[in-house]
Amino acid sequence: MMDVCNGTVISEFILSGFSGLDQRLQLFLCLLLLLMYLSTVMGNAAIIFLVCVDNRLQTPMYFFIGNLAFLEIWFASSTSTKLLVILSSGRRTISVGGCFAQSSFYFALGGAEFTLLVVMSFDRYVAICQPLRYAAIMKHRLCIRLVAAVWVTGFTFLSSRLVLLSKLTFCGLNKIEHFFCDNTPLFQLSCSDVTLLWKIDSVFILFIVLSSLCLTLASYTSIFLCILQMPAASGRKKAFATCSSHLTTLAIVYGSCIALYAHPSGHVSLETNRSVALLNTVLYPFLNPFIYSLRNKVVILALKEAMARGGCCQGL
Repeated sequence: MMDVCNGTVISEFILSGFSGLDQRLQLFLCLLLLLMYLSTVMGNAAIIFLVCVDNRLQTPMYFFIGNLAFLEIWFASSTSTKLLVILSSGRRTISVGGCFAQSSFYFALGGAEFTLLVVMSFDRYVAICQPLRYAAIMKHRLCIRLVAAVWVTGFTFLSSRLVLLSKLTFCGLNKIEHFFCDNTPLFQLSCSDVTLLWKIDSVFILFIVLSSLCLTLASYTSIFLCILQMPAASGRKKAFATCSSHLTTLAIVYGSCIALYAHPSGHVSLETNRSVALLNTVLYPFLNPFIYSLRNKVVILALKEAMARGGCCQGL
C-alpha cells in the first residue's frame, strides 16, 4: 500500500520509539521483553490448555477466562513482536499496510477485551447474587453467544479502523514517534484534515470504553450490595476473593486506556503515551495469568496434575 501526495511516495514508516536508548540498554530491554513475551504466551496458553482438558475448569467462569487468555496472546503479539525486532536488529521500518493492520488489530482486540470484561462481570453477578439460578442462567449456549458477541465487537472495530485509516494520506514525513502504530503519532503524520477522523475515532473508542465501564460498574455495585447482605463473614470473604482478580484487571485495563485515549488529540505527551502503552501492551498481558488463574487453588491443582501426567508419560 502506498500513499502519493505532491509527488512523494510513502511505502513505509519508521518506528522511532526507544531509538534514543544506549545500545546496551536496548539489548537489556530486548531480553527483558522477550522473557516477558514468552512468559505471556506460555502462561496464557497453559490456561487455555487446562480449561480445555480439565473437567473441573469447564465452567462458565473458566470458559471466559480461557477466551481472555486467548485474547491476551494476540493482543501482546500485535505490538511486542515488532518491538522485539526493532530492539534486536534495529530494523525500525514497517510498511504502510502493516502499520494500518497493526493499529487495527490493536484496537480491535482491545475492544473485544472490554466487551469480554463486561461478560465476565455479568457472570460474577449471577454467581454471587443468583447462586441458585446460576446453572439455569449461565448455560453453555448462552456462554457461546456471549463470546460470539465479544468477537463480533472486535471484528466491527477492526473493519471500522481499516476504513478510517484508508482515508488518510501522507506527504513526505514517515517517522512515527512510537514503538507501534498508535493513533496520535500516526494521525499527526497525515497531510489530510484529520479533525473529523479524530472525532469519529474518539467517539468510537470512548463509546466502547465508557459503555463497558458503566455496565461493569453496575454489575459490581449489585455484587457488593449482595455481599454486604450476606450473614456469614466467611461467605463475604470468599465472595470478595472471587472478585478481587477481576477488579485488579479492571483497574489496570481501564486506567491505562483512559490515560492514553480520554484526551483531545495531541494533548498527551509522547513520552507518557509510550510509557502507558508499554504497560498496557506488555506488562498487563504478562501479569494476566497470575492475576486470574495461576494463584487460584483449583487451577494450580489442575496444573500440578497435568505436569505429573506429563512426567509419567515421559517416564514411559
